[in-house]
Amino acid sequence: MTIQPKISRRSFLAASAAAPLAQHLLAADRYPVGLELYSVRGMLQKDLKGTVTAVAKMGYPIVEFYSPYYSWTPDYAKEVRKLLDDLGLRCLSTHNGAVSFTPEGVAKAIELNGILGSRYIVMASPPRVENMDGWKKVAEILNQAAEKMAPAKMRPGYHNHQQEFRPIEGVRPIEIIARETSKAVILQLDVGTCLEVKQDPVDWIRKNPGRFACIHLKDYSPEPDKGYRVLFGEGAAPWKQIFQVAESVGGVEFYLIEQEGYSLPELETAQRCLENYRRMRA
Repeated sequence: MTIQPKISRRSFLAASAAAPLAQHLLAADRYPVGLELYSVRGMLQKDLKGTVTAVAKMGYPIVEFYSPYYSWTPDYAKEVRKLLDDLGLRCLSTHNGAVSFTPEGVAKAIELNGILGSRYIVMASPPRVENMDGWKKVAEILNQAAEKMAPAKMRPGYHNHQQEFRPIEGVRPIEIIARETSKAVILQLDVGTCLEVKQDPVDWIRKNPGRFACIHLKDYSPEPDKGYRVLFGEGAAPWKQIFQVAESVGGVEFYLIEQEGYSLPELETAQRCLENYRRMRA
């Protein structure tokens, strides 16, 4: 499968306008910030090469592919890897459905992630779970995956949504995931969904030191008609405290901006989020 660029010249130029400044600032960063490509999913589905190229021109050094990547052939994954290398991009993690953690599917996930250069295979959505025993089963699946991924020098991860922070029988499912999994399993915190259910992301990181190799910087506002449409840095998340605890005890290696809702076009949103991040971290 050949990747053909389709992105318009106007969109590409708009996306790349701030590239020189962003790239300069990135060189000084100890904790690079990447883009979860779900943030530009509409464009990515139409034109992978053009979209990834535009993201690189903005100054993002890292991208995270989400679950449709699992349908790629190894040959296509090699084409994508060449694109990343040509652009100076890295893929350090992927978002995955439950199939990537099945006995039949984990080998393919390892192969594709190896081609892409990824070292974290993150479960973005678990199998159907109805009770606490079900969450313990999810933890068992992650532990089994850790054993299978270790020879390839990869690690599994778990990405929370709202449900993991809603108590069942007085216990939050995310606590079961953290307690029942080995330290080889990372906890990829989605800040926005944690906030939506009125949980404290700073406290969660502090209570699980060393488990947060990467964190999704998704903002959220409880104000009516805002929700996930707010850009990074313009919602309710206590980012200063999150960065402080993530970098002092959380074990963070890199961050990933994720945008779920939109008030602006996708590429413009991704660029504005990066600009907000840079101002905040200056």
